[in-house]
Parts: sequence; structure tokens; C-alpha cells
Amino acid sequence: MLAAGLAGAPRAADRPVVVSSKVDSEGALLGNLIATMLEAHGIPVTRRIQLGPTEIVRKAILAGQIDIYPEYTGNGALFFKQERDPVWRDPDAGYARVKALDQARNELIWLTPAPADNTWEIAVRRDLAAARSLRTLADFAHYVTAGGEVRLAASSEFVNSANALPAFEAAYGFTLRRRQMLVLAGGDTAATLRAAADGTDDVNAAMAYGTDGALAALGLVSLADNKHVQIVYRPAPVVRGAVLRRYPAIPDLLDPVFYDLSLDTLRRLNARIAVDGFDAKTVAAEFLRVHGFVK
Repeated sequence: MLAAGLAGAPRAADRPVVVSSKVDSEGALLGNLIATMLEAHGIPVTRRIQLGPTEIVRKAILAGQIDIYPEYTGNGALFFKQERDPVWRDPDAGYARVKALDQARNELIWLTPAPADNTWEIAVRRDLAAARSLRTLADFAHYVTAGGEVRLAASSEFVNSANALPAFEAAYGFTLRRRQMLVLAGGDTAATLRAAADGTDDVNAAMAYGTDGALAALGLVSLADNKHVQIVYRPAPVVRGAVLRRYPAIPDLLDPVFYDLSLDTLRRLNARIAVDGFDAKTVAAEFLRVHGFVK
């Protein structure tokens, strides 16, 4: 556990660090991990957790309206219009690329990423998977093209981003029409997974993330991406360079926390929110306390 008296500890008159996150529940978890860790070690914080989808939060940090938030390495492909570059499918090379580009162009500093990969996935109801032998996205594509009944719950980002659903469709040779989709506001998979589990508006498939903890509990099956279409999305804190100069202890505080976020750990923490009903701030504080990062 790190002590509060680290070099670079803030003066009382220093401005608070504005900690934000995306709108989904994992964003709230990661944002609260950051905020709680900073607060516990004497850095003043203002929370703007669950500010909005990727576009909103990215614009906010570029404009200096927020100071730090958790982002995913793979989104560098979108930010820098490099979706076709295979570097983003390599976890270490993708991180190195986005770290270098964002620092040089925007003075945004990427800290240590988690080892977990929160890549986009498609999940289907377990009863549908069993009835139609759906185990992979190739199976799903065959089912769709053969006229199988599908209604997918997803965010507008998943539906429209070139490296999300369109990438799956192009690689596996299927097309979902608008009437086959229920597009929900925001990017919270808790809503898409629940829609599929409950059969809301005939939904039987859902946008999911690799770290979702509620899949099994909700009776959903994640479809394997055997062609490795998706790029790697490792979560990492992104902080403005000016803020890091004010509070140089931030990497020493946050790097060990994110290093501990394995795939299994993130799924378990996400399940505490999505399945057990605990709020993200409570789950974040509990994790930090149990692992000795805070008292």
C-alpha cells in the first residue's frame, strides 16, 4: 500500500482533479477506482463519473473539462483513424502506439493498462444457442443469412463504429437490418444484456464486452470470434499532462491497481454491480481495501 506522503502530494490550494468515466457500469467502476485511490492518498478530487459515451468523454478531456478517465487502448484506432492497422490487435504494440500518439498530439498520458481485454462481443440467449447450435460468430452468421429470427440490443456506438458490428458483419458475411436491432442510448451492456435475457421487444441477442460479469447469471452465451476480428481493448487511465505535472504521484498510485485487473477480476467486480446490485463506488472501494491499496 502506498503512503499519503508521496512526493508531489498536493497543497491545500491546488485545484481538484476532475475524474470522469464513460456511462457504462464498468466505466463507473474504473472511474471510481481512480477517484477513490487519489482521494485516499491526499489528492483532491471532483467526480464526474458516467459522463457519457466515448465521444463525449474524449471531447471533454481534450477540452480540459475533465482531467483523467479510464479509456481503452483499442479506441486509439478510432481516435487516430487507423482502424485497418493490425497493430491494434497486439495488446502491447497497440498500447505503445496510442500512448505515443496521444502524448505527442494531445499531451494526454496513458498510464499502465490492465491485462484484461474488454473487446466487443455478441452474446445470445442460452436457449437460442442450444436450439440452433450457436457457439461462434460463424454459426451466428449462418443462422442470420438463413433467415433466422434475430433482434440485437446494442448501443449506437456498437452499431455504427467501423470496428464494431460492421467489422463482424464484413468478416463473417452477415447483415443485420435496422428492424433487427434495438439501439439503446449510451453504451452500458447491463441494459443490452438485460434486454436479451428478458426478451424485451423480441430481443434475443446483445452487444457484450469481454469483461461482462453478468453473462452466465442472465442465461446468455458469448459467441467466439475465431477470426479475431476485434482489436484489443485494455483499460487504462488517461490523464492530461498538465495535471500529471501538478500531481506526479498519480502513476505510482494507479499503475499497481490497474495491473491487478485481470479478466477474471474485472468479470467478478462487474458481476458485483450487474448481478448482486451493489453500486460501482462501493465495489471499487471494497476492491481497493481488500487488496491493500487503501486503508
